[in-house]
Amino acid sequence: MAGCIYVSPHPAPSGHPSPPGRGVFLSLHPPIRNYPCSSRKRLARAYIRGMTDETVSASATGTAVVGVIMGSISDLKVMQSAVDTLAQLGVPYEITIVSAHRTPHRMVEYAESARKRGLRVIIAGAGGAAHLPGMVASFTNLPVVGVPINSSNSIRGIDSILSILQMPAGVPVATVAVDGATNAAILAAQMLAISQPTIANALDKYRKGLSDKVMRSVDELRRGLDDEG
Repeated sequence: MAGCIYVSPHPAPSGHPSPPGRGVFLSLHPPIRNYPCSSRKRLARAYIRGMTDETVSASATGTAVVGVIMGSISDLKVMQSAVDTLAQLGVPYEITIVSAHRTPHRMVEYAESARKRGLRVIIAGAGGAAHLPGMVASFTNLPVVGVPINSSNSIRGIDSILSILQMPAGVPVATVAVDGATNAAILAAQMLAISQPTIANALDKYRKGLSDKVMRSVDELRRGLDDEG
């Protein structure tokens, strides 16, 4: 990945170092980590264009099995954590923008073609009226995980979560917390892990990391109390 440069309309944060082995750092909302060099370039170009016609396969190897979609480019600051978590777990994914209200035909095409393209789970993030996850679920039998987003037109995400959560019987959407994109990725990985031992092992390692982090905090607190005593 050395020498990879991706472009952004925003300046790099003052004094921010270039990530080792990942080329020159330029900002794209939070930096898009763990992407192959070519995918970062494509995603940056798509960002500048508004990602109206670009689906970015952002996995180092393998055909994407998780589709990550959002209603607006502004949602990327939340959905970033979903793709970062999928990358950490080694789950191949793709990412693009699909607006239920502004590009409804694109939404139908994306949902209806998802299984044929190799997807097994779709993570859909939306704010405000937040119809994207439910409408996508109505056009595919793949499991859909909805991420309610506290967007600029949202009422603290409450309207978003209710729009996604209150689906009619027969068309479920697995709904996570407001801005809970990380848990959406974990849930998608757990679905895949039922039949993929590699992902199951990655999830075990991830959980152990969470446990180890807590135990380190326990040790730090104990040492702090001992020092005070």
